[in-house]
Amino acid sequence: MPSASCDVLLDDIEDIISQEDSKPQDRHFSRKHVFPKVRRRNTQKHLQEEPRPPSDSTIPGIQKIWIRTWGCSHNNSDGEYMAGQLAAYGYKITENASDADLWLLNSCTVKNPAEDHFRNSIKKAQEENKKVVLAGCVPQAQPRQDYLKGLSIIGVQQIDRVVEVVEETIKGHSVRLLGQKKDNGRRLGGARLDLPKIRKNPLIEIISINTGCLNACTYCKTKHARGNLASYPTDELVERAKQSFQEGVCELWLTSEDTGAYGRDIGTDLPTLLWKLVEVIPEGAMLRLGMTNPPYILEHLEEMAKILNHPRVYSFLHIPVQSASDSVLMDMKREYCVADFKRVVDFLKEKVPGITIATDIICGFPGETDQDFQETVKLVEEYRFPSLFINQFYPRPGTPAAKAEQVPAHVIGERQQVLVTEESFDSKFYVAHNRFYEQVLVPKNPAFMGKMVEVDIYESGKHFLKGQPVSETRVYTPSISKPLAKGEVSGLTKEFRNRLGNHVNSTSDTCPAAPRGSAYSRMALQMSRYDCALKVAAGLALVALLLHFWPESMLTM
Repeated sequence: MPSASCDVLLDDIEDIISQEDSKPQDRHFSRKHVFPKVRRRNTQKHLQEEPRPPSDSTIPGIQKIWIRTWGCSHNNSDGEYMAGQLAAYGYKITENASDADLWLLNSCTVKNPAEDHFRNSIKKAQEENKKVVLAGCVPQAQPRQDYLKGLSIIGVQQIDRVVEVVEETIKGHSVRLLGQKKDNGRRLGGARLDLPKIRKNPLIEIISINTGCLNACTYCKTKHARGNLASYPTDELVERAKQSFQEGVCELWLTSEDTGAYGRDIGTDLPTLLWKLVEVIPEGAMLRLGMTNPPYILEHLEEMAKILNHPRVYSFLHIPVQSASDSVLMDMKREYCVADFKRVVDFLKEKVPGITIATDIICGFPGETDQDFQETVKLVEEYRFPSLFINQFYPRPGTPAAKAEQVPAHVIGERQQVLVTEESFDSKFYVAHNRFYEQVLVPKNPAFMGKMVEVDIYESGKHFLKGQPVSETRVYTPSISKPLAKGEVSGLTKEFRNRLGNHVNSTSDTCPAAPRGSAYSRMALQMSRYDCALKVAAGLALVALLLHFWPESMLTM
């Protein structure tokens, strides 16, 4: 058995644990067969429990673990399962990251910002000397990235073994479980559904009905992590729902990368599953259906309309369109056209009165023209979706769309006057605002601070614009005076300084005159205020004494 200080990267936990060895779960659940021998003690002190080992001990099962999850409801469900298993084994799940011994970071690979947050959290954990276990779609899709080297990874289909990975990580080992679960060669949906779970919201149960999908969208990195479609058997999903309702859940969320494709790999379909689930939903509880792509819902429109009209099912459906340009959809390999999307929405709006249709749009996809974009705008204006998620295109590594010529993310030809007042959080830019109070980042030229500057907008981000100062731009300040230094007191007018000086002179006959505005003057002003407060307090105390000793007959006259 390697020592706790082992620095060798192990490809899999099986390198240090054989099949004959009992797993942590087996050791934990076998405890119910152990019957302690009762011993009589004569003194009360012997009845006290053994002291708990310190949290920094290498004994597994006693440490505090902080779990952070990014991304979709499928990822959140995985995080809840991992938390439940760790807590069942004895680990303490904490909300305080700084107090934790180990960070379990459950990542999302859909967009660049989510991975950036994940990477920054890894760096912070290492700076604080925390043990780290990585999970989710980022390490599953690209486990050999430089910033993941030497760190333990639990794959998206291996979350039922999170206790083993955490246990070995605490001992100092670096292990990775990235394999797929299969049954007689057929890929399974993932870990069992009957595992322990800690719900973030005790009233909501999130059930992943399948993993992966049947599409091959050119922009999607999640496909690299979740793989092809693999559905859970209907009876297992129904049992999980029943168990959840018995535990006080009143809202059931069905999630996956594409709920509409459910069952195509196991000889069933989504409406069949939904009708069986509706039978076990108690009165007063509700079911919410997750995202479905247009191609697979088209075949079941009639049945889906009936289900979405059911009193225990929310009249809500998330159907991503991504673009209203058929040419862009073709480049995305979305396997439907705009007419298909409209057919789904029109049918459901007619058959399910008041239904909420949510959709997604990607802006700036490679090859998208202004005309393509305007077609998407027209679609939004026509349907006025009550829930609309708009995202800029992010080129994800390893996807075909990342290799295509990118649409520049900038605003062309706009020249604006901006007022520079701050420094950016990362200290790389000065922060200015245009007349619409939009944040504009400009170069850090000390001559710009506090000035109005003319810039050409050359780039846009989610919450900012970037501006390049126009050559030979006229830089001027709207203020008529030089601004005060940072920390300098404002309001010290000449008249105020004179009054302050006179006050100091009148309150001291023996002290030499101090320069106006000096530290001595300020101290004298503070002392004067203190004297005034003492006089008021003394007066109130005198009144109280008079009232106490005054004859009662005098008070009633």
